[in-house]
Amino acid sequence: MGSKEVYYCALLCSFLLCSVSCKGLAEELGWTQTALLDVDASWRLARKIPETLFGLFFEEINNAGAGGIWAELISNRGFEAGGPQTPSNIEPWGIIGAESSIYVTTERVSCFSRNIIALRMEVLCDNCPDVGVGIYNRGFWGMNIEEGKTYSLVMYVRSLESVELIASLTCPKPSGALPIMASASIMGIDTSNWTKVELQLFAQETCRTARLELTTSKKGVIWVDQVSLMPLDTYKGHGFRKELIQMLLDLKPRFLRFPGGCFVEGDRLRNAFRWKETVGPWEERPGHYGDVWNYWTDDGLGYYEFLLLAEDLGAAPIWVFNAGISHSEAVDTTIIAPFIKDVLDGLEFARGSEESTWGSVRAAMGHPERFPLKYVAIGNEDCDKKFYPGNYIKFYSAIRETYPDIQIISNCDGSSKPLEHPADLYDYHVYASAAELFLMKNYFDRTSRTGAKVFVSEYAVNQQKDAGQGSLLASLAEAAFLIGLEKNSDIVHMASYAPLLVNNNNRGWNPDAIVFNSWQQYGTPSYWMQTFFSESSGAVIHPVAITSSYSDSLAASAITWQDDKNSFLRIKIVNSGCVAVNLTIRAVGLQAVVNTMGSRVTVLTSSNLLDENSFSNPNNVVPVPSELPNAAEEMQVLVRPYSLTSFDLALDQHDLVAKI
Repeated sequence: MGSKEVYYCALLCSFLLCSVSCKGLAEELGWTQTALLDVDASWRLARKIPETLFGLFFEEINNAGAGGIWAELISNRGFEAGGPQTPSNIEPWGIIGAESSIYVTTERVSCFSRNIIALRMEVLCDNCPDVGVGIYNRGFWGMNIEEGKTYSLVMYVRSLESVELIASLTCPKPSGALPIMASASIMGIDTSNWTKVELQLFAQETCRTARLELTTSKKGVIWVDQVSLMPLDTYKGHGFRKELIQMLLDLKPRFLRFPGGCFVEGDRLRNAFRWKETVGPWEERPGHYGDVWNYWTDDGLGYYEFLLLAEDLGAAPIWVFNAGISHSEAVDTTIIAPFIKDVLDGLEFARGSEESTWGSVRAAMGHPERFPLKYVAIGNEDCDKKFYPGNYIKFYSAIRETYPDIQIISNCDGSSKPLEHPADLYDYHVYASAAELFLMKNYFDRTSRTGAKVFVSEYAVNQQKDAGQGSLLASLAEAAFLIGLEKNSDIVHMASYAPLLVNNNNRGWNPDAIVFNSWQQYGTPSYWMQTFFSESSGAVIHPVAITSSYSDSLAASAITWQDDKNSFLRIKIVNSGCVAVNLTIRAVGLQAVVNTMGSRVTVLTSSNLLDENSFSNPNNVVPVPSELPNAAEEMQVLVRPYSLTSFDLALDQHDLVAKI
């Protein structure tokens, strides 16, 4: 097919994409292209890819943490979300019973000084309804309670009289009925002072929209505070949702950047993430309102838990801390010293001995071993802020003096011109259309090879017309971009997609890699695209060359990687066009014989570029593996339209990567 026909096909695709399958049209007309992919698989020009190349960026956005990966089922567990003044709003808590039967308010009477608000429940009825009166919490858009599982309920109770309180898990029905799935009683204990009560609730059935109820039929006053409900079967007992953690593990991340993003900055500094308020016993954490993404977090998922999450994932932690700058405020460099001390304290918490001031706090939380925190980012997207240059140097100097091994990341872009301050790495963020990001596969070709390395800490196709809620089109452009990062991994040392997670009930940002609700989850095509790169970190990259009149629609790379048993030559190719490609792959200089039996091919594609996954069809666009019976140093393959394809050629020698 000639260049005019290719242009005609592309033009037809752009107009007919939503109504007619462009790929089907091309197939009907018998349109194909030919291409030659040369791979120099020798060690002569091979280069080791950094061990850290691909990882994860977690931001508390879209209820990714609260109501997401953090398994706490109660929202506003300490009644602090309504603010420090009383009476205050207790949502999403609600009241069970009529106004004549119960009066509920908040008071500043908690036993916890950092979160002083507690709930006061006054029962007014002498003959209360059979079901009692009280309060309920539906968590984050309803709790997922599953038959046969046990849930740990912890709360603090105070009353001047004996308490008769029932804790129940109920399942709201359309008819208004509230059948009880689990219950436990609190009776016969002295609660004249604040008393910690711990119960276990065993679920007799499954309900995806359950709620916790605390009810009584006894007249009197009860104060309640710090109510937590957690499933017992969290990942390693660390409080994380197991099925979401497994999806992260499947990406084999080499680093975890946390906790933001804009969440770190806040729109106002008073609402920025403050690490000291997120460590220690969960009951003592005040929580805070994230005023960029506009929701409350109890900060059960705090600084310590992020470090623990990185450890659980086998990923290097990257702490992004506030540089004294929010979206609307900035601290003058002349008075930044307290912020610097706060960061040094945070580093001591992670890395200090268990005898040190902050290391002892970590040890008391159950982790006497030091966390291997070796990367920090000074602020987030702050380079153009008034006091950032001065603040940055102050932070940099203090950290370098105290922890000379820590790699320091600047917010300023050094890809097109040298940085004006010292740094080990610099942040590069890119959100673009599919066409723009695809063309950026060569962007870092012209970046200087001296000085700080590149950390592409946020990338995605996010234009609505291209991405929707996570499309094949977006994933193909992102794959081409990552192929470019592999090729330039002598200067690009880290990269992560953003955002990582979204609760389907709070889509503050589209698209995202993983979509979930209280009980379901699926990966978008952009998630599955990343699995094609999960073996790249620490692998060996080889030079490739594409010869074709159609090459502008293609992107390719070749790496040698190994698992516990075998070595593989992996050749990835993106075909962003609407026609299939008859591709000849020619690998020269291989150090071992290709083993046909162990070779395979994996394809990510669909009939429509805008196809997505969903709860009803989670596997609409997912990688499909198959055997590769014609695997050889030179082979002919058909690369499907709109596809990301990986050819893994098994090699007889296992330790090839180690040799380089």
